[in-house]
Amino acid sequence: MHKKALSAMLRERRARITPESHGLARPTGQGRRAPGLSQQQIDFLLNRAVHTYHRLESGTYHNPPVSLLREVAQLFGFDEQEWVSLCRYARDEDPPGPLRPSAGKEIPGMWQDAVEGILHPAYITDASWDMLACNSAFTQMVPGGRAPANMMHFMLLDPDGREVLSDWETAWAPLLVPQLRAALVARPGDAVLRRIEAEVLADPLAAPLYEAGGAVIHPDGDERPIRHVRQGPGWLRMCAAQPLASPGARLIILMYRPGARHDGTPAIRAH
Repeated sequence: MHKKALSAMLRERRARITPESHGLARPTGQGRRAPGLSQQQIDFLLNRAVHTYHRLESGTYHNPPVSLLREVAQLFGFDEQEWVSLCRYARDEDPPGPLRPSAGKEIPGMWQDAVEGILHPAYITDASWDMLACNSAFTQMVPGGRAPANMMHFMLLDPDGREVLSDWETAWAPLLVPQLRAALVARPGDAVLRRIEAEVLADPLAAPLYEAGGAVIHPDGDERPIRHVRQGPGWLRMCAAQPLASPGARLIILMYRPGARHDGTPAIRAH
């Protein structure tokens, strides 16, 4: 637990909320000068025992339950990054999932301009792998010149995807199914992910790979074979990142090189 950071964060956000906004009267007792909701009012609004919130804000509630942190975060109007910070300060760990079901489903519009400015093929998908943004360099490398509606579906189930992704059964699918499984653990109620899982389980090629399991592997730094629609066989080296305001969304930059596999590039380190 990081008491000072936790206390400062909660006090500052509590002070922004007026009691009147929740149908409560502003406390007028002697010594009450702090703005915003009182600690006792928060206990009342959350239907928690007296002094529960005081213990959290003062840092004396060791390993507070995620359910309490989620209720506080929602009452205080935290965004997803503040939610992550709250869990780290209070429990020394990242949250088990997003604060809101809508998290990871959208990105600021500026990201389309940012992706278009990238030299290499690049795209951004949301937490369900639905396409949010891509550049022309990316659409030029896929059949039909159109971005797939959902990248996970395209890579695992679409015949065009299996054709473009060379050595699909060994170089691609075994690394994709753990990502799908991990996403479902984090977002079990995601209808898009559940629909893809159902199609995977009904597919004679994908189902055995999915049932076999496998470790969770992110694509950052991977190099995999591909048949570029315009430039022919080659290799993709992938750079993966996440827009901070949209947990679960992912930015993928694909550095294509034609021909045989190469030895890669050295890591970048601070000097």
